Amino acid sequence: MEGMPTMTDTSPEIAELVRARLMALSGAERFRMGVEMFEAARRMVLASLPADLSETDRKKRLFERLYGEALPTQASKLGISEAEILKRGMEERSEEFVE
Repeated sequence: MEGMPTMTDTSPEIAELVRARLMALSGAERFRMGVEMFEAARRMVLASLPADLSETDRKKRLFERLYGEALPTQASKLGISEAEILKRGMEERSEEFVE
C-alpha cells in the first residue's frame, strides 16, 4: 500500500528479534510458511463468500479479494480470456508445495 503511513505497535527491538528468527529459517521453511499463510487467507475468503455462488463466481470473487482487482481487468492486461485465467490459475492449489 504505497503512500500509506506505516503504523505499528511493535517496538523496533522486538521487530528485529522477529526478523532475525525468520531469517534464521531456511528458504524452504520461509517459503512453506508463506504458502501456509496464503492458504489460510484463501480459506478465510472462501468461507466468507455466499454459499450459493457458482464455482466461477466464487473464483472471481476470490481473485478480487486476494488481488484487489476485478478479473476482467487483469485478463485483458494479460491478453488472456477470463475463462482461461480461471482455468489456469485459480484451480491450482498451493498444497502441492506443503508436505
